[in-house]
Formats: sequence, C-alpha cells, structure tokens
Amino acid sequence: MSLTRLNIAVRVGCHLTYQTPVPTPVLFVLKPKIEGRVCVMQERLTFGLGLPSSEFQDSHGNLLYRTTFLPGRNDVKHDALVAVSSEPDSRNIQGNLVPVGQMPFELLRYTLPSRYCDSDKLMDFAWNHFGQVPHGLPRVQAICDWVHNNIEYRFGSGRPDLSASEVIARRHGVCRDFAHAVIALCRAFNLPARYVTGHLPDIGHRDPGTPMDFHAYCEVFLGQEWLTFDARYNIPRIGRVKVAHGADAVDGAFATIYGEAYLTGFQVWAYQVDSRQVSVGDPIDLSRRLDGIESVRLN
Repeated sequence: MSLTRLNIAVRVGCHLTYQTPVPTPVLFVLKPKIEGRVCVMQERLTFGLGLPSSEFQDSHGNLLYRTTFLPGRNDVKHDALVAVSSEPDSRNIQGNLVPVGQMPFELLRYTLPSRYCDSDKLMDFAWNHFGQVPHGLPRVQAICDWVHNNIEYRFGSGRPDLSASEVIARRHGVCRDFAHAVIALCRAFNLPARYVTGHLPDIGHRDPGTPMDFHAYCEVFLGQEWLTFDARYNIPRIGRVKVAHGADAVDGAFATIYGEAYLTGFQVWAYQVDSRQVSVGDPIDLSRRLDGIESVRLN
C-alpha cells in the first residue's frame, strides 16, 4: 500500500508495572508489526529497572524482547505514533482458494488443532452448523456471524485456560475467546486461520466507555492473502495496529513470565491523534483524541 494512503495517525502503547521478589526472566511482544497497512512514525520502548534487553524473531515472525526483571518494581512502557489507512478491513479475495493438498507448507500449521483452538473437538459441530454453506468467504462469514450472535461478550470474564470448544459450550467470553472460536471452526474445514493481537482504536465508532485494552481477532487465508475477521464486532473496522500473530494466544501474549512477578499496574491506549500536535513521550491526554465518534476524521 502506498504511504500516501496511510492518512490517519494513531497513538498506541502501554504502561505495565510488575513487582517481583527475585530476578525474573520475561519476554515481551509489544511493538507494532511492520506490514503494508501501517507505518511507525515515532516509537519508544523502555523496561525500567530491567536488565538490558535483547530482541529476536519467533517462528511466526513476531519481534520479541527478552529481559530480566530486578527485585522490586519494574515499569515497562511502550509508546508509538503509527500511520494507518482510512480504509476498513478488506473483503476482496485475490485469486482462487488453494486446496489443502496444494497449500504452501508454511500455511499448514494454521490448519491444525492447537492448545486453545481445539478444532479436532469441534468437527461435528462445525459440519452440522456450517457444512452446507459454500466454502471460502461465505463459510468464514457464517462462522463469524454465529460466534457474534451466540457468544455473549462479558468484560472481565476471560480465563487463561479456556479453549474454543469450552467457550462455545459456555457461550460467553472476551475478545480472545471470540478469536479462538472462529479460528477453531475455520480449521475444521482446513481453512488456514491464525490468532492476532494488537490495538483497535474507535475510528468511525462511538467510544464504548470501557477501559482501553489490547485486542484479539483473527486472520483467515483466502485466495492469496490473509484477510482480517473480528467476530467480537463483526464488521470491517479502521485502524488496526497488529502486534503479533500465531497459532493461538500462546503466540500472541504481550508478556510471558518465567517466574514470580505480579502485574500491579496496567494501562493501554489506542486512539487517533493529530501527529502535528502529539509526540511519543507526551502525557496521555484523551482531550486530544480524534476518534470515538461515528464520523472519520482524516489527518
């Protein structure tokens, strides 16, 4: 995508505070993933008292940071200004669907059951509910429609041990549960689907009034590219800033802690700004926010 079409500025980031009694190794994935629909204009990432960090890419191509918390308080801060497109999530499929027997090998991992996307337990359910729907986009949309209409969103109801089959059985969850359910049902039909975590500002939508948080959704490989689907809202949205993707939430966790550390402070932000008036490191000032309304303001 041409940079001239990245015509909206979004400020994304977080301030996480941890307390730990002993040195504790940790992994973080926080920076926006550099892809065609985003361009990072400014960015800052600090680990407070943590020992010097190193960065590496995991097997999904996500950028991770490895550091060690020191005993006491540790503050992790990420702040970025990102240019995004004013165009909503695409539903245009380029090329024909690829049969599983001809899929590039790198896609096959996203057709298999995983810890949270237990598609093997949902085969009968998937075929009974969606087997008569034409394969491809109609089937994926039917799955998203069902999850959106039948799984109740309950803020704060998430648990780290819930799989897709359990979410479908209990009929409520949070955004990661919606994503896992869609992914597992798509994989039941050999459709490559992956979990995505990132930020979603309220561009073109009214502020729901809930605290800003990281957001989870999914991507399904249709034709020759990955398309975004989000059963939590179930409509194309503007301004997504992807941070990571993988088989499920294990690969998208913003923090992986190897030891005893307690999250005592949590603040996340994702909102449209005027990049001429706001810089990375400025205080978070929602009076400068340009989104949260039904109209879309271009920078």
